[in-house]
Amino acid sequence: MTLTRVVPAESSWIGHADRLPRVSTTPEPQRSIELSDYRSAVADLYGEARDASDPEWAWRRWRARRDELLVRHPQSPFAGRYEFGGCDFFDYDPSWRVLGTVTPDRPAAAIVTQQPDGTAEQFDPIGSVRFEVGDATHVLPLYWTQGYSGGLFLPFGDATNGDTTFGSGRYLLDQAKSAFLGFDGDRLILDFNFAYHPSCVWGDWVCPLPRAESRLAVPVQAGERRPPLG
Repeated sequence: MTLTRVVPAESSWIGHADRLPRVSTTPEPQRSIELSDYRSAVADLYGEARDASDPEWAWRRWRARRDELLVRHPQSPFAGRYEFGGCDFFDYDPSWRVLGTVTPDRPAAAIVTQQPDGTAEQFDPIGSVRFEVGDATHVLPLYWTQGYSGGLFLPFGDATNGDTTFGSGRYLLDQAKSAFLGFDGDRLILDFNFAYHPSCVWGDWVCPLPRAESRLAVPVQAGERRPPLG
């Protein structure tokens, strides 16, 4: 799938995501209402995935509904920038759905991003999450978002970066924005099939990106792939 840049069209529609046009260039406060609607729709996607009994069915349903949201919603990172036919993903791999054990050590430094308006966003390390895939054990730093409503944040890099995925990495959890699959008992559900690219892949956003200590040495051939841009 190739993404082709398009010239934005204007729209003034506000409402539910299933009836939204592809593009909106409207100012505040309409933009704030549209953003609220978008976040509510994302929360619904992950809520349905958490409630499903079949993880692969939940992933397929999440993909289809997410693609529809990205195509139609004016707060989509694609809105007015690309002709969008759906995100590319690796095939579902159940071996990359695992449970992670959280430990309170803090081996990583905070992630700080400077926004164009001069404000800073900070993500503080609160510990590590340890998990096993096959016979291998992996550890990633786990962060807490300072801002929004707070929440767990888990970015990661791997050996596919710069080839089949974005060179700077992907996101697995961003609880402040509802990208979160919950816990199984006291262990964190980590399904890398739900991994997705940060918005800065598609436009001029400033995104928090994985630090060196968040990079896995192995290829994670699960989750969103990077399509070519035309």
